[in-house]
Amino acid sequence: MRSFSLFILTFMSVTCYSQSFEERVTEVCNVGLTINNLGMIGNAFKGDFNLIGSPSAEFPLNSGVEHAFQGGIWIGALLNGNQVAVSTAYSDAPNGYTTGAPNFEMTAEVGSGITERSNEVNSPFYSPNAVSQQDFVSYFTDKNITVPGTDNTQISGHDNPMGLEVKYEVYNWNFPFADFFVILDFQIINNGNNTLDSMYVGILVNGVVRNVNLTPPGGSVFYSQGGNGYLDSLYMSYDFDAAGDVGFSDSYQGEKFLGASDKEGFKHPLIDPNFKLHYSSWFFRNTNSLFYSFPDTEQKRYQKMTQGLNQLPCFYDVNDPDCQANGGTSSGKSYWEELREPGNRSNLISVGPFAQTLPGDTVNVAFAMVYAPMVKTINSSETQNLDLPEERVQFVTNAGWAQTAFNGEDANFNGVLDEGEDLDQNGKITRYILPTPPDIPNTKIESGDNFIDIYWTANSETSIDPISQEMDFEGYKIYLSKLGFDVENQSNVQQSLVLFKQYDIKDNQIFFDNGFDSIRLDSPIQFEGDTNQYFYRLRIDNILNGWQYAVSVTAFDRGDKENGISSLESSALGALKRVYPGTRENPDIEKKDPFVYPNPYYAGASWEGPSIFEEDRKLNFANLPAKCVVRIFSNAGDLVDEFRHDGAYDGSDIRWYDTYSASNQTEFSGGEHSWDLLSKDNQIISRGLYLFSVEDLETGKTFNGQFVIIK
Repeated sequence: MRSFSLFILTFMSVTCYSQSFEERVTEVCNVGLTINNLGMIGNAFKGDFNLIGSPSAEFPLNSGVEHAFQGGIWIGALLNGNQVAVSTAYSDAPNGYTTGAPNFEMTAEVGSGITERSNEVNSPFYSPNAVSQQDFVSYFTDKNITVPGTDNTQISGHDNPMGLEVKYEVYNWNFPFADFFVILDFQIINNGNNTLDSMYVGILVNGVVRNVNLTPPGGSVFYSQGGNGYLDSLYMSYDFDAAGDVGFSDSYQGEKFLGASDKEGFKHPLIDPNFKLHYSSWFFRNTNSLFYSFPDTEQKRYQKMTQGLNQLPCFYDVNDPDCQANGGTSSGKSYWEELREPGNRSNLISVGPFAQTLPGDTVNVAFAMVYAPMVKTINSSETQNLDLPEERVQFVTNAGWAQTAFNGEDANFNGVLDEGEDLDQNGKITRYILPTPPDIPNTKIESGDNFIDIYWTANSETSIDPISQEMDFEGYKIYLSKLGFDVENQSNVQQSLVLFKQYDIKDNQIFFDNGFDSIRLDSPIQFEGDTNQYFYRLRIDNILNGWQYAVSVTAFDRGDKENGISSLESSALGALKRVYPGTRENPDIEKKDPFVYPNPYYAGASWEGPSIFEEDRKLNFANLPAKCVVRIFSNAGDLVDEFRHDGAYDGSDIRWYDTYSASNQTEFSGGEHSWDLLSKDNQIISRGLYLFSVEDLETGKTFNGQFVIIK
């Protein structure tokens, strides 16, 4: 359904905009990153008219923890050796992307958009050319000084186009060791008539890490609480929430350089001392600061790309002799220390110089957007994130995995295909070859009164690892969340999953050797409308009704000692289901009474969480028929609200599930439906006695009951 709707939206974006502007959101990994076909990331917390309300740079998915306002590629060079030219996809725009506005200098031809690909053979987007489980591919250019398809709408300030054509590819995976980064790959072709000297390529990101479920975007205070930094060993700038929603947004976003190439070969500072990475940061739209000023001319932008703060002696140590010889800093702190204080800043990393780029030459540059939870320790502050080294441990690990993904066959990272590295035997370095766990098991969830049944298929058992070329399946793991995870740690569901059971191949001296007999069905079963055959079932008993549980079944392999790869496990988040146990469909409401719980309802139900919004209230109607209408009345007999219930119920009719759940993952028992305690006119109801009726639409029978609200 989603792919069909996006096809319609793509058509609309072509016909309703002057040029083909299209946005998409990464959905396979645990990052909801908006990208578009003009070389940008993020959506300025608004999205285009098709994707309003979609995440900008959310991690983890469905957490409400956002990381970026907007960002985009920068390309700078000297035209024919002297004239400065910088073309930018984005640069500090208070309202985000606007057609023809200054610094939005990349355009797409009318009729072009974003193509989706996948390397998964069972995906509707499968392509043998795909790199990841979800690729987005688009093309844009800097050659136009007017917006394509318009009546000569000028692109403000775009006076020196270089004639560049760019192929923009975005990759993401759901493997547990790769679901926290998104790779941005830019193939830049000089299709103009100019020779481009001293070319630099960078990415600018206006990061803002906040929990938008607690603090909706808007106003200077929202944007002014961010901290920034740069890790030279990782070639990565980063963003974090220094003093905004501390405790609810403890997360990092990194902008990491992975590698580049031009006609001379592979480029990276580690193998070429003349090729450098420059890091710059400035206050959003502020031109008054000496070192943190917004570059409002092409000359200033090129200067930022070629003279980074990280190259200055005062960057890390204000006591450095060279720093002191140049007068130190006005604050007495290093730039590194200043950047970690709360503020509204943009980060720019740029790399170069590339070889003289003649017409027809190509430059390829890859960056990664890396995400990780902040590891809180006893030394962490409760009121301000200090960005301590121990808090960055997971962040550094995740950045390493992003680099590993890029390296692919280039194991020693020298840009040369050495002996034993050509795994796919194609005679050249293939990047983005990842060791892969078995396929995610296909699961089916059924729940009832205080229990959850998990069924899954055997598709994982025939998975072939792309490196060893073997079927190396070993076993299954079943995860169950802690009770109340949704209201305590919704920002990181994966951390709330606890290993519940593990089963693996018997008598092969690997792991538990406990076999599958206790969970294997006597014969596989199928469910109505489902073509899958389910070979396994596990029942979880003693579950509380009405509470949200996250469950997941993963498959793991036996590892590959020859290649130094430990056992790999499929994504727990990729298989995640959110289950709400409760009463099943009620065949006869005259024999089994519908009811409401909690009853009485006090100031709030314990499952409602810390939200301060009245819209996030929830109580449940239970023992409902398969198809019915529920009506709520005041004690005086006035209709307060009504809703229909059927088998398609997914919780999406009230806000609680938007805040604490995800309707595309939810599984309900069939006989329960939640209500938000708001009237049909969305008014907050008062305390008192309420009456309700349940009308069974299949039998015509009616039941009347009551419940109490105490505030």
